[in-house]
Amino acid sequence: MEKENLLLLDNQLCFSIYACSREISRLYRPVLDELGLTYPQYLVLLVLWEQEECNVKELGERLFLDSGTLTPMLKRMEAAGLITRQRSQTDERVVFVRLTEQGQALKERAYCIPESLLAKSGISEGEFAGMLSQFRQLLTRIHQSNEEANA
Repeated sequence: MEKENLLLLDNQLCFSIYACSREISRLYRPVLDELGLTYPQYLVLLVLWEQEECNVKELGERLFLDSGTLTPMLKRMEAAGLITRQRSQTDERVVFVRLTEQGQALKERAYCIPESLLAKSGISEGEFAGMLSQFRQLLTRIHQSNEEANA
């Protein structure tokens, strides 16, 4: 790429990903509003629907969120009756997060979310699978690079 084109907005991968993320979030919003959830809360529930229980540190690592962001959100989710938080009896620094019956019940209502997003996006299941694979690879590479830089 020519030097003069390096700083064009349309040539920035970060901008394309950022703008795409914002547009995807806009597609999610009406469906999540019906469930009374924010997008980050939905992500927490996705992890807990998979694992049933995890500690806050594991949750933060899985979602790429720091505890300063995660803790207030988990408090709101607990107040809404979706999760419980409980300190470990062996190490008070460790807090376990578990779904309540209400949080588990939302899973049935949430199955429509991925289907709805796929339909609204206008891409096929095959295209979706290919893009998901590429983005996972990109995330892995960038995360590893950041880990190595911070080591």
